[in-house]
Amino acid sequence: MTSKPATLSTLATGSRSPRTPAWSLQAIVLALGVGLAALNLRTAVTSVGSALDEIIVGLGMSAVGAGILTTLPVLCFAVVGICVPALVRRFGEHHVIAAALLLVTAGLGTRVLVDSVWMFLLLSAVALSGGAIGNVLLPTLVKQHFPHRVGLMTTVYTTALALGTAVAAAGTVPLVSASGSWRLALGVYALFGLVAAVPWLLVLRREPTRDTGQSPLGVGRVLATGVGRQSVVYFATQSTIAYIMFGWFAQLLRDQGMSPAAAGMALSYLTALAIPTSLVLPGLMARTRDHRGFVTVFYTVYMCGFVGLWASPLEGTWVWATLIGLGMSSFPLALTFFAVRARTAAGTAALSATSQSLGYLAGGMGPLMFGFLHELSGGWSLPIAMVMIVATVNLATGLLLGRPRHLEDELSPGPQSVAPTTQGSGGSA
Repeated sequence: MTSKPATLSTLATGSRSPRTPAWSLQAIVLALGVGLAALNLRTAVTSVGSALDEIIVGLGMSAVGAGILTTLPVLCFAVVGICVPALVRRFGEHHVIAAALLLVTAGLGTRVLVDSVWMFLLLSAVALSGGAIGNVLLPTLVKQHFPHRVGLMTTVYTTALALGTAVAAAGTVPLVSASGSWRLALGVYALFGLVAAVPWLLVLRREPTRDTGQSPLGVGRVLATGVGRQSVVYFATQSTIAYIMFGWFAQLLRDQGMSPAAAGMALSYLTALAIPTSLVLPGLMARTRDHRGFVTVFYTVYMCGFVGLWASPLEGTWVWATLIGLGMSSFPLALTFFAVRARTAAGTAALSATSQSLGYLAGGMGPLMFGFLHELSGGWSLPIAMVMIVATVNLATGLLLGRPRHLEDELSPGPQSVAPTTQGSGGSA
């Protein structure tokens, strides 16, 4: 009898049963790689938002250029993200995530050296493309290497993502003030990407075995399933709400008479709530088969916050910010769905790529529609009503997606069905 070649899964778990795996050195390196990679997924986005005025002045950027720069994240997340499953089939997960982090490093490190607006935009797209690949691939890597620790590793992933987002948003302006250079303040985040690439370069030769004969799970096959369609809509609606809050929450408060500093602090508080919720929620979600209770709770706090914001934005601002920030915990739930609503790493990759690409594209249109309704109505009641409708669609879709079932069970037959097996190097959640 010919023995099977050792895979990363067996190297990480040794001779133990896959139901009781131990933390080996290999598994620790992989876990560190997941956390460090997640830390870098938003630095290219939020660092620019914090220093946008300095960038515009420093490069002599026009309003059109600034508009393109702020729209690039959505475009890259949508266009590049959809290509990730094909890249993985061709090159393997470890090579693709390592390349993604090197793209982040190269883009962040070189865009601050140029004086041309278009070169700055091009190199920003390079960095954002690396982040887009990581967005899609990290849930797949968690499912593949830690199938028995999905809750724990999703907690690591989402918390590091929230932390990196907050650090880049809050730390860039002080770096500009301390160094006197927006270029240095933005360029320093390239070091984060370089450090994050190290664990994946160490395991580059330990690519998991891939079945190249499997039928590829493209967008069409995912969207042909109820799970796939519901995941796309759920991710799109939560992204729409998040983008609207990031872009308009502070302006809404300022328009009601709040000082710019206080409004900015309220927005920072709202976004910072993602860190403690990301520490707690994914583990709870991964232990639960039916997620409709979470969906209902998020909708309830969302609506209470939006009603308060509509009725009395300045009296109870911090209460409304707390409620809306807690409602935005639907984001870690959306990420957790990719792993718990798919049986295989291939299914997770396809569900993640389809949902994030289409979802971010739809979410990016939210602030534009919100602003249009504000201009049309001359107030904030109509835009807030739109957000409430989006939240209600999020609830309805989430109640369907929250039922315990799997993408692979609904797939139409392909040339060769996806095997309902997973590889992993983790332990129980």
